[in-house]
Amino acid sequence: MLNVGALQRTFAMGGINGKPLIGYNKPAKKMAWWWYQFGLSLPSDLREKTYVITGTTTGTGRCAAMALAERSARVICLNRPSERAVESLEAIKEAGAEFNAKVEHIDCDLSSFVSVKSAIAKLKKACGDEGIDVLCCNAGIMAIHDEATKDGYDVQMQVNHLSHFLLAKELMPLLEKAASKRHRARIIAHSSGARSSPANMSGKLAAKYFGKNGGNLGGDGGWGRWMRYHQTKLANAVFTTELDRRLRARGSKVMALCVAPGYAATNLQVTTHQDGGLNAAWLSWILAQSVEDGTMPLLKAMLDDRLESGTFMEPNNGIWGLPVVKELKGGCVSEANGKLLWEESEKAVGAFTL
Repeated sequence: MLNVGALQRTFAMGGINGKPLIGYNKPAKKMAWWWYQFGLSLPSDLREKTYVITGTTTGTGRCAAMALAERSARVICLNRPSERAVESLEAIKEAGAEFNAKVEHIDCDLSSFVSVKSAIAKLKKACGDEGIDVLCCNAGIMAIHDEATKDGYDVQMQVNHLSHFLLAKELMPLLEKAASKRHRARIIAHSSGARSSPANMSGKLAAKYFGKNGGNLGGDGGWGRWMRYHQTKLANAVFTTELDRRLRARGSKVMALCVAPGYAATNLQVTTHQDGGLNAAWLSWILAQSVEDGTMPLLKAMLDDRLESGTFMEPNNGIWGLPVVKELKGGCVSEANGKLLWEESEKAVGAFTL
């Protein structure tokens, strides 16, 4: 009799002799079950708004950018230079062409603080008059090789959190300007179900993951690369709750919100699989929802005027389904985690004083 459990473990832990038995070279094609009906609930005219989104070459970022362009928004895409960035920019422009959307691109490699600071300078010039209505910190990488960036930090932490912290810190005046003109502005952090991890039942952030310890944080075997990823996704949620506390304390009209996409078939799994971190990526064919459906929490957080600062959204069952408001718990709302995150992030990119 076929031992299904043993077969699944073989796939998940590396196939035969450490090599996966099934390749996964492009995202699974999945039907969008809720996307089109969901779209009817979104505002139809965003021509007065400016949305800055990191990571729009594929996946949820690209899908969100196209939806915004189709509603006449000004969309500024932040991506590292690549052929994919060029292709996606043209696709987003095409989606918004008949709606007179303004779609722009600014080079921004989140693994380089120099690149991020260059992008910030360009954003300040481009958005100085009207401000930024939404900073969508969407881009992320998952469970990749244990290596340092040129700045010395863990590549996952720098891409997923530290560079977004830097963007939020430097662009806050532009968010405040938009909020004063149009009632509110938002910073959206993109977490995931990995914010809670069996590898870290305590739910505590550890300072070492925020420091210049890239390449020395546990290697790639066992839980190593996944613990580093977990710390970044926990950091995304903690950043939201701590930023919300600080914004509320000063009566700001800027909101901090957090989302998780559930399990969406995006290029995230492909990249991790190709790097050797996810040999069971083929499960996406079975478990994942469409990229469109996985984008719903992101767009709802960006556009729903009924939401309050501090809101967290993800699919109703955590994996797929319509986006619903949920309560962040445990380490995600820990004040100790918030204090640690803020202090360690400031050590990396400078003081973030509201």
